[in-house]
Amino acid sequence: MPISVVIPAYNEAGNIARLVAETVSSVPEALLGEIIVVDDCSDDATAAELRSLGLATLRCLRHGHRAGQSAALRSGVRAARFPVIVTMDGDGQNDPGDIAALVGRLGEAERGEPALVGGVRTNRRATGSRRWASLFANRLRAYLLADECPDTGCGIKAFHRAAFLTLPYFATMHRYLPALFLTYAHEVAYLPVNDRPRLAGQSKYTNFGRALVGIYDLFGVAWLRRRSVLPPVTEG
Repeated sequence: MPISVVIPAYNEAGNIARLVAETVSSVPEALLGEIIVVDDCSDDATAAELRSLGLATLRCLRHGHRAGQSAALRSGVRAARFPVIVTMDGDGQNDPGDIAALVGRLGEAERGEPALVGGVRTNRRATGSRRWASLFANRLRAYLLADECPDTGCGIKAFHRAAFLTLPYFATMHRYLPALFLTYAHEVAYLPVNDRPRLAGQSKYTNFGRALVGIYDLFGVAWLRRRSVLPPVTEG
């Protein structure tokens, strides 16, 4: 079954065209239905790079103003034409070569099988304070959310579009997808994936900025996890 690959991007000139071309060459033709890049109002050559590719499988969406990564993800998923979504970050650190394995691990949600498969970076390229901040954030999140997610910051994930569209939307929801899927009675699974260095540009996040927003939303998602009651329903 073909999939939709959704890539949020903001000022990723030097990375985005390379990532799209690599995705086309790495993912089996029968599996790759479309690539949707959602440009979150970049002010560099991101859009020009994408236009230069001239690929039939590529769809380019653009926000009218900056709205953030979660908004870009939501725009791409809503526009997708296929029932399975794979997300990647636009910086090229996720490896498209991992896509087939993630999709292959997905199951039938109705049978209690995984509706989301998240990547776990086993060879993290981050160093110094960013690595320690990520380790602390993952441990705090695991304690509060009990989602058993070892690497919620990994951008490459595969999931069912229909399940995603039932989730509540908020500005940083992309950081909490495993917890949200579990909250709404979906199973999740994880697979090891490759992690690569950024080749151009710079990260859009600082440790302080990520922590400030993350702590605020973390307690909100923890509240949602504890207050959501979704019993199984049978008829007859």
